[in-house]
Amino acid sequence: MADSMAGDAMRGRVDASLVRAARTLDRRADADRPLPATVSVGAVAGASVLAGALLDRLGRDRPLTRAVSTAACTWAVLGGTRLASDGTALARHLETGDLGATRETLAWWDSRCSENLDATALSRASVEAVAHGSSDVVVAPLLWGAVAGLPGLLGSRAAGVLSQVAAGRAGRHRSGRVVESLRTVADLVPTRIAAALTVAGAPVVGGSASAAWRAWRRDTVLHPYPNSGRVVAAYAGALEIRLGGRTAYPGQVRELPVVGDGRNPDAGHVTRAVELSRVVGLLAGATAAATAAVVPSLRRRRRARTT
Repeated sequence: MADSMAGDAMRGRVDASLVRAARTLDRRADADRPLPATVSVGAVAGASVLAGALLDRLGRDRPLTRAVSTAACTWAVLGGTRLASDGTALARHLETGDLGATRETLAWWDSRCSENLDATALSRASVEAVAHGSSDVVVAPLLWGAVAGLPGLLGSRAAGVLSQVAAGRAGRHRSGRVVESLRTVADLVPTRIAAALTVAGAPVVGGSASAAWRAWRRDTVLHPYPNSGRVVAAYAGALEIRLGGRTAYPGQVRELPVVGDGRNPDAGHVTRAVELSRVVGLLAGATAAATAAVVPSLRRRRRARTT
């Protein structure tokens, strides 16, 4: 609720701090040696998890402190409001033909080279950015927070920011490969949940649940990045459009499979993707709340069995 009403001002500062720390450690690390790269990545992610653990401990016997710290961290980490705002701006810029403004807004969410992209390619990139964002800054932190408390909440966001910093370098720098491995593990479950929620929410925005399910199950197996690929495929199916294809990043070009069926996306599909991301966010909140209610009882049962 705070994310919807107050926006993402705090999240911007949290992200900026994490980005500065990651870039500073990355510059000092020797990219050709595995230990410094692992240490630089682990320092940022570990510090975030440790901060969450300390806040958890401080609030263990103080319900008010725990409630305030949980609310503040959740607000700082979630990015649904920023995602919807920027997605709406992308659709508006595309509708008016302002491709320069589209590229500028897109750069916050996607590291691809967009200088030579036309309106159709920018529409595709915008829908993909919204799809990725719905998983990265909404579903993943909510679920990790529900399962692992504040350490999971903050650790999930740290993994996302590290991935942004390392984007486009995974094949050339060892730190990028370490981040990619961390992100693969962290996103293993959240991306599946995000894809499932996309299928469930598709009819709410006039989309096709059956096409979303079909694209998710059929096209993910072809994707070199199955975690993020399944969410993009589900969005493509839900909106009955085609996404993917050749994508240029700094220093490399990735030949990604085309996912989904139907026409190429336009500004209207970006608007519908934003609407779908809002629905996914609401469903993710309900899922996280249910998970958070169940996890403590499961932990108590496990402790009872071991004693």
